[in-house]
Amino acid sequence: MACINPDGTLTTSAKAVLKAVTEVSSPAEVAQKTNLPLFRVRSSLRELVEAGLLEEQEGGYRLTAIGKERIGL
Repeated sequence: MACINPDGTLTTSAKAVLKAVTEVSSPAEVAQKTNLPLFRVRSSLRELVEAGLLEEQEGGYRLTAIGKERIGL
């Protein structure tokens, strides 16, 4: 599953994942908040980390400054 469209915009599910990570969150917490399957959330988290929108911290994930900017925070 791609989180970033060819034109550079975020997919709907990528936006949902980013919005779910308002504080340090585990993959299971993100899956619960978004109602997405855990395998899909894990894949999205990896891709969003690679894109610089999230970073791993304390066994979970948190938004980077770039990630906050992309969702308007």
